[in-house]
Amino acid sequence: MAEKRGSHAHALTPPTETRITEVVFPQQLNHHGTLFGGEALSMMDRAAFIAATRRCRSEAVTIAVEQVDYVAPVRHGEIVEVLAHVVATGRTSITVEVSMVGEELLSGQRRLCGTGRFVFVAVDDDGQPIPVRPLAQ
Repeated sequence: MAEKRGSHAHALTPPTETRITEVVFPQQLNHHGTLFGGEALSMMDRAAFIAATRRCRSEAVTIAVEQVDYVAPVRHGEIVEVLAHVVATGRTSITVEVSMVGEELLSGQRRLCGTGRFVFVAVDDDGQPIPVRPLAQ
């Protein structure tokens, strides 16, 4: 059978950013009826972890959450999309910036709801830091 080529070939190109998309359900809400900050932080850390791991292609651990700003609430039933991309590397560290966007499901209206900056360290099987390739490569 011949390999099917066409408009889906771009799906195999290595990504430059990580995107995680979810719908906000009742169990994720705080007492204000909006996405609980801990849930938002968890989503942001997961996206940052994937971006960092894709960069180093080894185990990576979060060593710092340098800053998280909640800009606007995400409401029940809305889509929340988290975008993460590597912005810097050190000898063993990877810094990832994250944006969280809320989207009204029916209108499609989007707004920035949060931002964050996470730092990871690449580690070997024994949990010891290992070098990562510089960002320019």
